[in-house]
Amino acid sequence: MRRDFEAPGRSPVYAREAAAATSHPLATSAALEVLQDGGNAVDAAIAAVAVQCVVEPHMTGIGGDCFAIVTEPDGRMTGFNGSGAAPKAISPEALANLGVSEITPTSAHAVTVPGAVRAWETLLKAHGTRGFDTLFKRAISYARSGFPVAPRVARDWEKNVDKLAANPATKAAYLVGGAAPKAGTILKYPKLADTLNAIAEGGAEAFYTGAIAEDIVATLSALGGLMTEEDLAACHTTAVSPVMRDYRGHTIAELPPNGQGIIALVILGLLERFDLESLDPLGPERFHLEMEAARIGYAVRDKFVTDPGYMDVSHPRLIAEDYLDQLARMMSPTSRMSEVPGTGLAPQTDTVYLTVVDKDGLTVSFINSIFNEFGSGILAADSGVLLHNRGAVFKARPGHANSIAGGKRPMHTIIPAMALKGGQPWLSFGVMGGHYQACGHAHVLSNIIDYGMDVQAAIDFPRMFFNMEDHALEAEKLVPRGTIEGLEKLGHEVRPAASPIGGSQAIMIDRKSGLLIAGSDPRKDGHAAGY
Repeated sequence: MRRDFEAPGRSPVYAREAAAATSHPLATSAALEVLQDGGNAVDAAIAAVAVQCVVEPHMTGIGGDCFAIVTEPDGRMTGFNGSGAAPKAISPEALANLGVSEITPTSAHAVTVPGAVRAWETLLKAHGTRGFDTLFKRAISYARSGFPVAPRVARDWEKNVDKLAANPATKAAYLVGGAAPKAGTILKYPKLADTLNAIAEGGAEAFYTGAIAEDIVATLSALGGLMTEEDLAACHTTAVSPVMRDYRGHTIAELPPNGQGIIALVILGLLERFDLESLDPLGPERFHLEMEAARIGYAVRDKFVTDPGYMDVSHPRLIAEDYLDQLARMMSPTSRMSEVPGTGLAPQTDTVYLTVVDKDGLTVSFINSIFNEFGSGILAADSGVLLHNRGAVFKARPGHANSIAGGKRPMHTIIPAMALKGGQPWLSFGVMGGHYQACGHAHVLSNIIDYGMDVQAAIDFPRMFFNMEDHALEAEKLVPRGTIEGLEKLGHEVRPAASPIGGSQAIMIDRKSGLLIAGSDPRKDGHAAGY
């Protein structure tokens, strides 16, 4: 599929030595700077995400979590689970004693231990060549001396004024005269700069112990939270083996639970049972099958996926062929299935995903998040750490896969991914967008594998997702009216999406030509570059 150069759009980036793709130009610039200075892909990824924790505070931060997949040139692959756990003292019973029956997104109980900083350090120890002192320079400079607010960042900020205004410390830090900053506004975060500098000098321990940890705990305790300094000090990153499944001659690698990556493989496994490549990629039949497979996949997620220590089934069972056959029998190419239970949660674009490939072929697929936009909205004021709210996916009552428990990791929506061809890295990619991500992985991969799109075209291509509350389909503006009418004839309710659905970055490794082909999402301020 060739790009129409008479229509708005962008081409993929072609490079020979190295490439980086992030959701923000300043982050991509930081990654390239490290690469050109002799750093490797992991070094560049850490430098980039540190910048994003300053310049995209609504999407990510050092008060959030992180997952990554690192692949060696020969295909050896390691996953890193950098998600934090719930405080040891928390449980459904403890919450009931406090009169809490639901964990709301802005509650102190929604704040689990932030795992990102520990994960970054673990990644650098395993694969990096630089330290935080070098890699944080750009981020510290932007936080201390100022950075311009990007257009998409400004647009998202406007939607969160009420949330930010509800907390005095957050209001003072993130609103300008009580309003969201406009595009181009120069913002400074000196306390965050001090915290980044402390981590640069003292490593992750400077975040998880001492003054920064004390500030986080004191902030949450004042709001009734149960986190302790011991909870923070116990934070650790887990090295995991990615779970893999083939899709039409390509091996797709996702991280195992507590993330939802396994559900992307469930969706792909269902779609593989239908002749997608014979269908119009923008037609109702293609979107019908994709949405039906997604509805089944997310029902599986909600029933089973959580901290693996609490799962009722082994995660490989969820992609076993006989189980997929059983699920596929629920699907019909000609009509919408009856209702499948959902979570009651809508898609969100509250994450940053980035990918880097260096001159030696080391590849990193990397995602970092504070969950909802601006996380919990709770700022630890003395340290400048905005805290995530990943614990909002927990249930406050017992009897659910994701019932809260002390030391339990919550189910995560953020999922990096990698695809291999002939046993070697072929595509490093991810899709932002909260709950949409598993569906988004399947959509982007199908665009490339089934329909022959280049990485940029696959990212740009119109998207659709089902609303998890009422199961109506929500379509982006570029989905044709004829497609919507065709879906309605198949039994779907379709309405316009309130916002662009997610975001994405990808780098393809073309071994025949020796090229790196990178794409980034214009739905955000995506920027891919290479040399």
